[in-house]
Amino acid sequence: MSGVISHEFEYYKPKDFSELSELLLQYKTKAKILSGGTDLVVRIKDGFEFPEIVVDIKSISELKELKFDGKNLFIGATVTFNELIESDVVKENFPLLWEAAKNVASTGIRNRATLAGNICSAVPSLDSGPALLVYEAEVILKSKDGERKVNINEFFLGPRKTVLKEDEFVYGVNVPLPQKKNGGSYVKLGRYNGEDLAQVGIGILILEGNEYRIAHCAVGPVAARAKKIEQLLNGKSLSDSLIEEAKKLIEQEISPITDIRATKEYRIHMAKVMLERGLKATVNRMNGKGPDYGEKLI
Repeated sequence: MSGVISHEFEYYKPKDFSELSELLLQYKTKAKILSGGTDLVVRIKDGFEFPEIVVDIKSISELKELKFDGKNLFIGATVTFNELIESDVVKENFPLLWEAAKNVASTGIRNRATLAGNICSAVPSLDSGPALLVYEAEVILKSKDGERKVNINEFFLGPRKTVLKEDEFVYGVNVPLPQKKNGGSYVKLGRYNGEDLAQVGIGILILEGNEYRIAHCAVGPVAARAKKIEQLLNGKSLSDSLIEEAKKLIEQEISPITDIRATKEYRIHMAKVMLERGLKATVNRMNGKGPDYGEKLI
């Protein structure tokens, strides 16, 4: 019965954090949070999730906030990718995150899908992962016992596994504004334009003073920083010979698999091509040249 939900569950729509916390404390692993629903609803339909209750958080007003105080961007748990794309503040101050948001699925999906939901799904190919990693974002978690903050680099534990405890929910994501002049790029390899998962995704942020931050997705169990490549590049001006050295480290940084979308060998080859194009585009963007943000680099 394609497209039909045959699994029965109870549906709750809490009005505030107190009610939400009580539900999660009471039901724990039996409960699933519904925000955009683009991942959860599909998994229930396909028989991968069997929640006893579904908790819809869209009525909690604080979770809808998207605000910037000049130093930090706060993205509430129900803020959608299209809301990020439509924000001049995001485009101007966090263009790499804006570019990554534009690469998520299709317009219809982006109208519902949330950034918080994307990281909670913790799929290896999540498009928001590399951008949040290089911006060194912080995930704000809440429960009945209070609040804790987790660096995004420590949030992912494995495919569909995060540090979230049974009674916790993501309140939002805090993205600090880089304090130096910078440029960025998110390079995504897909099979076609539109609603497709990444075969390889690489996020690059270069800050004034030759500080390099590089992260990848879809080529390992979790989205992660490329520490060896960063160490090689840091403090050095970009050159063709340096890029070639960096490309040689790709196979030490990633561990792709062969699946229906691409072979391991193809992913490794393309990751090298994408790293080179991303580095060059990012340097050019820092200098006011090169491709506009949002323009495809591969």
